[in-house]
Amino acid sequence: MKKVVLAYSGGLDTSVCIPLLREHYGYDEVIAVTVDVGQPEQELREAQSRAEKLSDSFVLIDAKQEFVYNYIFPLIKANGTYEGYILGTAIARPLIAKHVVAVAKREGADALAHGCTGKGNDQLRFDAVFRTSNLKLIAPMRELCLTREEEKRYAKEHGIAFETDKRWSIDENIWSRSIEGSELEDPAAAPPETAFQWTAALDNTPDTPDVLKIGFESGVPVSINGRVLDGVALIKDLNAIGGKHGIGRTDMIEDRVLGYKAREVYEHPAATILLEAHRDIERLVLTRNELRFKDMVDHTWSELVYQGLVMDPLFDALNAFIDKTQEKVTGCVYVRLSKGVARVIGRESPYALYSKDVSFDIKGEQSTAEGYSMYHGFQSILAAMKRRPL
Repeated sequence: MKKVVLAYSGGLDTSVCIPLLREHYGYDEVIAVTVDVGQPEQELREAQSRAEKLSDSFVLIDAKQEFVYNYIFPLIKANGTYEGYILGTAIARPLIAKHVVAVAKREGADALAHGCTGKGNDQLRFDAVFRTSNLKLIAPMRELCLTREEEKRYAKEHGIAFETDKRWSIDENIWSRSIEGSELEDPAAAPPETAFQWTAALDNTPDTPDVLKIGFESGVPVSINGRVLDGVALIKDLNAIGGKHGIGRTDMIEDRVLGYKAREVYEHPAATILLEAHRDIERLVLTRNELRFKDMVDHTWSELVYQGLVMDPLFDALNAFIDKTQEKVTGCVYVRLSKGVARVIGRESPYALYSKDVSFDIKGEQSTAEGYSMYHGFQSILAAMKRRPL
């Protein structure tokens, strides 16, 4: 008996994959696996209901805690962004793929499958993890080059019901919500307010700001206004508070791995607040040399995540360096939320490298700086003098 395990989201692509895997690829048993990384409860219930009708068996894995502590918190420590995108979908895919592989190994499956097309980044993220298993990899949407309309016709022929008026393709987890498709594929078209669910329109945000005190321990957020919270609860709370103030919308042209430029729209209130706060407390605690070098490390870390290459040995090496830099990134950051902006207005840490000697009110012996000043930029000054026009 041929058995395949499918990474199942519950959407049109992965639902169509189930009969395709039987009819076109000849698999006798299709196991659908959904990994919960913070999708809406209603979406998970619909995925389970649909999978139980279509597949031979369904597996739901609650990975929210693992997602936050093993993926999102390292992302915060690495200030993880790609061209301004906070890597919400990208950071979740390797975790989902890992659990799908684990189910396949446990069930003695012959193959792994996903519903990604040949145009996006997700195919690469799933493929990279799946290929480490040495199982056969199947991507029906990519291999059969199906259009959206062809998928809808196939679904109708097989009694798979979907909303016909659904305008956008949505991917949501606890860290971000992405909105794609329909009129958003026109880079000049402004996203309608109906596309957004997590963030209020600026006209509907409160006139009174909120000021939050975000506590960090070793680079990880642990509290809001002195209240220690579990990681999942902390992110959910910040999504709600930040969303109320319209914090965390991104509308961008993004360079995909394959070279396409794509218009992407995201919502991510908690991510916006936490990344802003974390970068700020790093500037208070880390040395100039650490910050300069870490900026390069963070950039490379983010590119590996975006490309789905978290199994690369370099990724582990970068994490080791980042973790070392975070040992003293402990303290509090005060963030003011108002009218779509999260602005840091204060910070404190027992490991602050801030000297009171910088104050204008400290007398000190300033004249000793003159010796340094005489040789500061010596070659630049000399070159300017020698090369000036006669």
